[in-house]
Amino acid sequence: MDRYHQTQLLLDRLETVMRKADIWENESPGAAALASVEPFAIDTLSCSQWLQWIFIPKMHYLVNQKQPLPSQFALAPYVEEAMKGQAGAEAILAVIREFDNLMKMK
Repeated sequence: MDRYHQTQLLLDRLETVMRKADIWENESPGAAALASVEPFAIDTLSCSQWLQWIFIPKMHYLVNQKQPLPSQFALAPYVEEAMKGQAGAEAILAVIREFDNLMKMK
């Protein structure tokens, strides 16, 4: 299984665990919130919003267009801190750790 397929499976799992935790939103934040230039849009979005509205769509785009996937990133520290004590945080963090590990592979 190639990295694109593995990434797609992880994106699907991430959406599933976010839905199960009842943090998947039906309405997008406003354009201004999505246009943040801060890392993780920390000034305008919650962690779950950033995952749903920025991370997942961007990764879907990269997979669908067969664009290069990130070679190194570590999302788990941010997600762990930002979602501390929230419903579903452990399940979400488990999927994010899999993303981190997958993106470290060449």
